[in-house]
Amino acid sequence: MTSHAPQTERMRDAAHLHHPSRDTALSARERGRRRKLALGSLALLSATALLAGGCSSSSASGGTPSTAGAGSSDGTSARPSATPSAIPTPSPTPSPTASLDAAVKVITDAQWSRMVAAGLWRKGCPDVRDQLRRVEMNYVGFDGEVHRGVLVVNADVTASVVRIFTRLFEEGFPIRRMEPMEAYDGDLNASLRDDNTSAFNCRRPDQINAPFRESPHANGRAIDINPLENPWKDLRSKRWSPSAKFAARTEGKGKILKEGLVWRAFMEEGWVWQDIKVPDYMHFDTGYPSKPFKGPSATPSSSTAEEPTPAA
Repeated sequence: MTSHAPQTERMRDAAHLHHPSRDTALSARERGRRRKLALGSLALLSATALLAGGCSSSSASGGTPSTAGAGSSDGTSARPSATPSAIPTPSPTPSPTASLDAAVKVITDAQWSRMVAAGLWRKGCPDVRDQLRRVEMNYVGFDGEVHRGVLVVNADVTASVVRIFTRLFEEGFPIRRMEPMEAYDGDLNASLRDDNTSAFNCRRPDQINAPFRESPHANGRAIDINPLENPWKDLRSKRWSPSAKFAARTEGKGKILKEGLVWRAFMEEGWVWQDIKVPDYMHFDTGYPSKPFKGPSATPSSSTAEEPTPAA
C-alpha cells in the first residue's frame, strides 16, 4: 500500500509556491502601509519644522508683527523692553520766562506832532517837550497773555517806572491796555472808559483837576492804572468815573488795594496814593504840586522808532 502524506505536503508546498498573486497582494498592502507611515512621518516632521520656525520668529520679534520703519531707521521693528523703563521721558525744555523788556526812548518829532495835534500839549502847559520819554514795555493782560504797551512819562521817573512795572509784570498783575493818550485824541473820559493805563496828559480845560503848571499828569509824573477796576469820584458830577461797578475796595482782578502789590510797588519808590479826600484809586503820582523827582533816571535807548499805530 502506497503512503499519501509526503505527496500531500508536496502539494501544499507546490500550492504555496505557485500562487504569486497572493504574495503580490501582501506586498502591496505592506507597501501601502509603509507609504502611509512614511507620509505621516513626513507630515509630522513638516509640522514640527513649521512650529519651530514660528516660535523662532515670534521670539525674535517680541511676539508682535514686524512693521517696516516702526522704531528703527533700517525698517526693522525694535524689540520692546520686557519691563517699563525706569528712566522717565524728559519733559520739553520750557521757553525762557518773558520779561518786561523795557526800552526808554526820546520823543520823536513825529510823535510830538501827534501829541500836540491831539491836544495833549498847548500854550500854557508845562514846557516839558525835552523832558518827556517814551517807555515801551511788556505787560500781562487780563487774558493772561503778554502784550506791548507805552507810557509817556518825565525822564526823571523813568528808572522808577521801569522798576515798578518790572515787579508788577513778574507778579503777573493784569493790565487791560496801555496806550499813550494821543490814541484817544487826548480825551481823558474815552481813555477811562476803555480801561486804559496812561500817564502824561496836559488835560483839556473841561477835564482838568488841577492847574496846568502844578498838575502831575501835565508834567509826566502821574500814572492811572486800570481805571475801570480803580475808579475815581468825579468832582463835577459827584459820580464814580468811569463806573461805580468796582468802586468797593475788595479783592478783585486788576484792582489796587492799600498795602496790596501795586500799592507797595509804588510806595517803596516814593510815589503817593490817595493823598486827597476824594477817592481816586487809579492814580499814583510823585507829589503835588509836581516837581522834579529825586530818584535815578534811566538812559534813553539809541532807538527812536516811532510809535506803532494804535489799534482801533
